[in-house]
Amino acid sequence: MNFKSEFLNEINQRGFIYQNIEINDLDKVMLKNKISGYIGFDITSDSLHVGSLTQLMLLHWLDYYGHQSIGLVGGGTTLIGDPSGKDETRKILSKNDIDKNIDNIKNTFSKFINLKKNSLIINNYDWLSGLNYIDFLREFGSKITLNRMLTFESVKNRLDREQPLTILEFNYMLLQAYDFVYLNKNFNCILQMGGSDQWGNILSGVDLIKKINKKNAFGITSPLITNSDGSKMGKTADGAIWLSKNKISSLDFFQFWRNVNDKNVSKFLYLFTKLPIEEIKKLSYLKDKEINEAKKILAYEVTKIVRGKKDAEEALEIANNTFNSNIIDQRLPNISQKEIDIISDNFTILDAVEKLNLVKSRSEIKRLIKSEGIKVNDKLYKNNNLSLKEYLGLKEIKIAVGKKRVGILKIT
Repeated sequence: MNFKSEFLNEINQRGFIYQNIEINDLDKVMLKNKISGYIGFDITSDSLHVGSLTQLMLLHWLDYYGHQSIGLVGGGTTLIGDPSGKDETRKILSKNDIDKNIDNIKNTFSKFINLKKNSLIINNYDWLSGLNYIDFLREFGSKITLNRMLTFESVKNRLDREQPLTILEFNYMLLQAYDFVYLNKNFNCILQMGGSDQWGNILSGVDLIKKINKKNAFGITSPLITNSDGSKMGKTADGAIWLSKNKISSLDFFQFWRNVNDKNVSKFLYLFTKLPIEEIKKLSYLKDKEINEAKKILAYEVTKIVRGKKDAEEALEIANNTFNSNIIDQRLPNISQKEIDIISDNFTILDAVEKLNLVKSRSEIKRLIKSEGIKVNDKLYKNNNLSLKEYLGLKEIKIAVGKKRVGILKIT
């Protein structure tokens, strides 16, 4: 597809478009006018994780080309829970918890859209909380059929797996469709975007706008980014890769991108950086050892967008010191332990790795030692007795788990 409007041309070249509703008509509208578009975010945690990056970048590009981006935080819908792409019913949060989460993630949105100029963060609790349920069902309930809802993949997948799907969650689709109707009426919002698991919800919203507001509306979904095991991107065996620095350090965030699978580097450069298309094309040709340079650029650029230039440069410097120059950088996570505890074996490699938060469980640490996955001062740790006595003459030692996690043990 070729588009004449700047926004659609940009996101199409970068691989953001998966499904769409009347996108050619949207292209004509955007060529002549500035529009308003939104993406909804459930606020189930006090930080978004990298699984939300695709949507945040879509909002960024919409804002970048002078349109209004609306980040819709689901203060109302999070009270219910979205069944899309879920295998089980989501934990219900209190309103107080949700409000705290919203306050915490506002800073993340400001990295992607200009909240001081044109774009907005809006909470759907503002209008959903005041709905009269009887009036709502009378006006909107008859406009969306269960027959149609049952054809959507997000619902079918749950039912095929014989997983519970509550009436509460069925209402979610109706409420999200109403969100689009409300934003269309009150903010002249004509575009909803989201991941491909939101396709059914977006279709319902577009249909409802046509029936209620008698206007045309548009929808775009982006492909879901998955891990190598097919699970949604954003969570790893070691936990979620959070966007907030209060949840994960900028170095660990940087290293996540530095160590992505080779086959994903080009795709991630297009989706998650603002590098020019031509520059990304050149980087995409790099193979074998040279691809590490592209990975460093990817890690730096994504960290710069999410955490800021200062954090990105610091993470790059620490990573170079630690992994390239074998320098013990004092900005790495570190702990102190008395020499007597090491002499008496009251403090072992298990304790050191655990206290440095490099690995979650002691059984996993033992497994890593057996599989030669832990290094001390850049040499494989192979002591079956788990002792650290051989390092007693040193003031500090560097402990590394794989290629991603490093910490310092200071011996006092």
